[in-house]
Amino acid sequence: MKPEYIAQRLKSEEYSFLREHESLGKNIILLTTGGSHAYGTEVETSDLDIRGICVNSKREILTMDCLDTPIEDRKTDTVIYFLKQIINLLLNCNPNCIEMLGTKEEHLFVLSEEGKMLRDHADYFLSQKAVHSFGGYATAQLRRLQNALARGHYPQKEKEKHILGSLHSQMVHLQENYHTFTNGELKLYIDKSNRKDFDEEIYMDIELKHYPIRDFKSIYSDMSNVIRDYESLNHRNNKKDELHLNKHAMHLIRLLIMGTEILEGEGVNTYRGKDRDFLMKIRNGEFVTKKGGKDDYTHIFEIVDEYEKKFKYAAEHTVLPSKPRYKEVEDLAIAINRRVLGM
Repeated sequence: MKPEYIAQRLKSEEYSFLREHESLGKNIILLTTGGSHAYGTEVETSDLDIRGICVNSKREILTMDCLDTPIEDRKTDTVIYFLKQIINLLLNCNPNCIEMLGTKEEHLFVLSEEGKMLRDHADYFLSQKAVHSFGGYATAQLRRLQNALARGHYPQKEKEKHILGSLHSQMVHLQENYHTFTNGELKLYIDKSNRKDFDEEIYMDIELKHYPIRDFKSIYSDMSNVIRDYESLNHRNNKKDELHLNKHAMHLIRLLIMGTEILEGEGVNTYRGKDRDFLMKIRNGEFVTKKGGKDDYTHIFEIVDEYEKKFKYAAEHTVLPSKPRYKEVEDLAIAINRRVLGM
C-alpha cells in the first residue's frame, strides 16, 4: 500500500474521528503506520494499522486533569497515545511504541514540531531495557510458534510446558510494569493434574502481602491472555495456521534484528529495507520444508538460533546505558508542554 494511498485514506470519512474527536485533531503531533506496513512486510491482505501520539490540551495541562490512556478505534486498527503514557512506554523500550520513532519519512502523515522533537531525541529513551523488552517480545513470538507446532504432535504435558515457558517470559514484563514481586512470591510450576484429559498442568503458589489488588488483577489478566492466545491457536484451520505460523516466524526474527541494532547503537530503524526480501521469504514459507507429509520448521528454528546468538552477543557488549536518560526525557516533556502552552 503506497504512502499516497494511505494519506488519502486517512482523509476519508472512515478516519473522521482523527479530526473530530475533541482530544485529537490539532493535538496530534505524530501520525504514522504500525505493523507490517511500517516494517515493509505487508501483503495484499494485511490490515492497515495506524499509530500516533497526541498532546493534552492547554486546559488539561494547567488543571493537571490529563487523559493518559490511549484512544483506540478498533474498526480502523488505530491507536493514539497521549504524551504522558507514550513517554513511560518509550522509557521501557516497548517495541510497539519505540518503532513510531523510527518509521520512514514517507509514512509520517502528521509530524508537528513537537513530534519531531520526540523523533530527533529517540536516543534519550534507548537503554539496556531493550534486552528484556525486545528479547521478551521475541521469546513470546517463539513460544507461540512452538506452541502452535506442538499442539498437533506433542502430548498434553509437553504442551503445558510450552505454555509455562510463555508465562515465564511474560513474568519479566510484569515485574517491570507492576508493583514489585519476586519469583518466590508468585511461583509458577507444573505438577500432576486431576483434571480430565490432563496428565499435568500449571499451578501457582502466591505469598503476596500488602499487594495492590488492581496490579494483581492486571497481572492475572495478562497471564490469562497468554493461555487464551495459546488456546485460540487450537481452533484455526490448516491454511490459516500456515499463514499465521509463517507470520509469527517473520516477526520473531524481525524483533531480534531490530533489537540487535538498537543494542549495537544503530538507533531505531523500523522499516526493514535491507532485510525485506529475507523477511518476506520467511513470511511466504520458503524456509519451511515437508517431512512425512507435514511442515518441517527445522530450518526456521536454525535461523532463529543464529539471530538469538547475535542478539545475546549485542546484549552482552551493548553500548547503551543501563537506564534511559531520565533527566533529558523530563526536559524534553517540559519543552513540549511549554510549546503547547505557548510559553
